Amino acid sequence: MNVWIAIGLTVVGCYAVKLAGLLVPAGALERPVVRKLAALVPVALLAALTAQQTFSSGHEIVLDARAAGLLAAGLALLLRAPFLVVVGIAVVVTAGVRALGG
Repeated sequence: MNVWIAIGLTVVGCYAVKLAGLLVPAGALERPVVRKLAALVPVALLAALTAQQTFSSGHEIVLDARAAGLLAAGLALLLRAPFLVVVGIAVVVTAGVRALGG
């Protein structure tokens, strides 16, 4: 498939999704179930992207230094560390494990 055809189809698809979102009646968006789901979708997407980036390499599931960094970040979050500290801890732990050959 030509790259420009793929780009054009992506543009049309994105526009169609945006248009569909605008055409949803306001009454449907005010339902409590829809509000709860709308609040949970970003969290679920972020968790899925984090898991995919941490535990995969191509088409394989791997357990390497990234998992140690994620575990350290999770522990820092449980201890209520500020966000920049959490990121710094994850970076330092990941780099340390890689330096040790992990």
